Amino acid sequence: MPRLVGRGKRLPLPEQLQSFDLAPRHLSLFSLLLLDGPQTVSELAGKLGVAPTTVSLIVSDLSRKGVLVRREDEADRRRRIIDISTESRPAISQWLSPGAQAWQQVLRPLTAAQRRMFVDTLLAYEAVLAR
Repeated sequence: MPRLVGRGKRLPLPEQLQSFDLAPRHLSLFSLLLLDGPQTVSELAGKLGVAPTTVSLIVSDLSRKGVLVRREDEADRRRRIIDISTESRPAISQWLSPGAQAWQQVLRPLTAAQRRMFVDTLLAYEAVLAR
């Protein structure tokens, strides 16, 4: 597991993103936004397992740099939705695509039941660590 995480952290950062002082913690945030779509700070915090204030600080910093954007929620104008900026989306996608492609390559040959067992095992591992 440490090798797996370490390998992901060593993915080369696209040139467009190098001046933004990004860290591995940003990779998880970007992954959620890229794969699951725009979300609120609270939703992101819940999925990342951190306090909403932590996510809010990261989002504020990255919004000032133009990497993320905040917009009003059409359904509830009091809520703000966070997304990757149009300008940064290609570079972030490029940064994360090797990891996504690797998962697709290794999971594709598995049956649905085998994939389910793999995911359930990772979730169980996470649950034990959380105790």
